[in-house]
Amino acid sequence: MTNVGNQTTRLMLGEGTIPPKRAAIFGASGGIGAALLEELKGIGCECIYAGSRSGGVTSSNVTRFAFDLTDEASIAEAARLMREEPPQWVIVASGVLTLEEGSGPERTIKRLDPEVMAKVFAINTIGPALIAKHILPLMPRNEPFVFAALSARVGSISDNGLGGWHSYRASKAALNMLIKNFAIEVGRTHPHSVVVGLHPGTVDTDLSAPFQKGLAEGQLTGPAKAAGNLIRVLSHLKSEDSGEIFDFAGKEIRP
Repeated sequence: MTNVGNQTTRLMLGEGTIPPKRAAIFGASGGIGAALLEELKGIGCECIYAGSRSGGVTSSNVTRFAFDLTDEASIAEAARLMREEPPQWVIVASGVLTLEEGSGPERTIKRLDPEVMAKVFAINTIGPALIAKHILPLMPRNEPFVFAALSARVGSISDNGLGGWHSYRASKAALNMLIKNFAIEVGRTHPHSVVVGLHPGTVDTDLSAPFQKGLAEGQLTGPAKAAGNLIRVLSHLKSEDSGEIFDFAGKEIRP
């Protein structure tokens, strides 16, 4: 993985130095997803598939579609939409830390709830896996592409020194394993493929809002800056990076 530094955003797959012609964002209405959409538009991406639960109005270069991470049929329908012109970049920018009913990350074993755990895994692990199931088969075998899912540093077992946040940590660790599995499988038939996880850092979004108190100065990143960081990382990925997890600065996160 090349150190991205402050270089200009550009696609660097093989010898190319241009932005992706087509990209897809699953979770384009969230804080990071919406910022990624704007960033891709800004660097000249000609066709962007932007997915959210509500869909939305399609514009000149943005095709909106509705999907639900817990509804495989909706993901399969999204894949059908992209079949004729598959994206070169696919970014799964969705995830959950606190459920809609208010259940947050467990700080102790005593708070473990099987229903809550199942919902967290459904969104953070199973949903991205289903997207991979339906999107990866669309990709041309002899052309470069990137499939990236937002993960988290707390999904690293070797980096876990605090414990807690059981369902969230475990769901991201499981996602990281699936990313490795998919990279190995797809790499056998698609030699230029890149399948990775991305840790965006602590971003000022609804997901992190309840947990921002006490953060060190400079630790919280705005969505636009976070999106720019992720685009820079994506633009420098090569096939040998497939299966790994990278943070917002392009540094590898160990399992």
